[in-house]
Amino acid sequence: MVTSEACQYRNVTTTPLDHARQAFADRHPQSRLQHEMARTVLPGGHTRTVLTHLPFPLTFAAGEGAVLTDADGQQYIDLLGDYTAGLLGHSDRRVLDAVASALSVLASAGGIHHHEVALAQLMCSRFGLDRVRFTNSGTEANLMAITTAMMFTGRQKIMVFHGGYHGGVLYFASGAAPWNAPYDFVIAPYNDLDGTVGLIEQEGDQLAAVIVEPMLGSGGCIPSAPGFLAGVFAAARRVGAVCIADEVMTSRHGPCGLAALVGATADITTYGKYIGGGFSFGAFGGTAELLDQFDGTRPDTGGRRAISHAGTFNNNIATMAAGEVVLGEVFTADAAVAHTARGEEFRGHIETVLDKHDLPVSVTGYGSMMSLHACARAPSTPHEAAERDETLQELLFLGLYQRGIYTAARGMINLSLVVTDDQLSTALDALDDCLTELS
Repeated sequence: MVTSEACQYRNVTTTPLDHARQAFADRHPQSRLQHEMARTVLPGGHTRTVLTHLPFPLTFAAGEGAVLTDADGQQYIDLLGDYTAGLLGHSDRRVLDAVASALSVLASAGGIHHHEVALAQLMCSRFGLDRVRFTNSGTEANLMAITTAMMFTGRQKIMVFHGGYHGGVLYFASGAAPWNAPYDFVIAPYNDLDGTVGLIEQEGDQLAAVIVEPMLGSGGCIPSAPGFLAGVFAAARRVGAVCIADEVMTSRHGPCGLAALVGATADITTYGKYIGGGFSFGAFGGTAELLDQFDGTRPDTGGRRAISHAGTFNNNIATMAAGEVVLGEVFTADAAVAHTARGEEFRGHIETVLDKHDLPVSVTGYGSMMSLHACARAPSTPHEAAERDETLQELLFLGLYQRGIYTAARGMINLSLVVTDDQLSTALDALDDCLTELS
């Protein structure tokens, strides 16, 4: 059965965007068929809202290195990197072999195992943590970090930032989403230090925590301004609030994350994405004073009980074994420094291509994370990013797709370790050609 959604792309097209969508649909008949079947059992045809775009998202059949193959047999250079989770590219044998070896000895243990301890040691050493606890996602990690702060301070209010994203129930693209977890949020303006400090002082002893990304990820790869993060944390500490750095995405930058690179130190930091090597992963870690609230062997003090943190798969063997390889062998601190520098260089090359064309397209980002914006000037706040030309943004996305380059519909690009110089050069040529056509 052909859905009405599919039918609209068989009508006569009238605009460049209509034409681009029609051409996309015509090139991908198998993906369209897969999408139509998926919609009968999955709302929207999938279980990740971020993948939604017209006329339909592709179905992928295989991946090797930095190349994806879709259901129609067409190949793409993967510059999305699964929204930073795919740092290692596809089918890394070191990770797969380590997981297979671990699972051949022990599967769902229902107890403690040495892979859990080994990964915790690697994380504490790498990121300067006293303690760490594992979760299944960055969303869970942020929820538990907030819980940690609320229990420690006895307060209820949580400061977040406009344009921020801390998981599926912590979404602030345009204010607090109605489906968010029911915390008492205070929403501050990202990259406005004076405005944020004023709000912190206004909330005073009601504020349990400030949670902030050193660079907005979902919000457009907008880095924090110089001194912003350190200034926010200093103000938060003056009123006794806990400082939480969401480094689910940005911990890939430099030897120990982006917060350290911009001169800020959090009380709790959250992690996720790439550390699991392609398996579900999340973690939150920080000072012993805060994290030891989860130590169930400590006696109750001052009426406080230990915080319970359950989760059957928190320490699942596949993820723990994968994480050991990722941090211990593949993405060492030295590798992270080199990858960050490579990303900076590539973003510079993108800027050079953009400068050749008289189109309002810019690029933001830091290191191996960046985003294309249909804005004449690179945005420095979420409000500026929201002013982009949505039609041009979609034409750029579909144009790169047509040329075999896979990015996010919103313009996000995340370099994997395995993408080659030749592939990056091909991507730059594709961008140049796409902009020439759009001109």
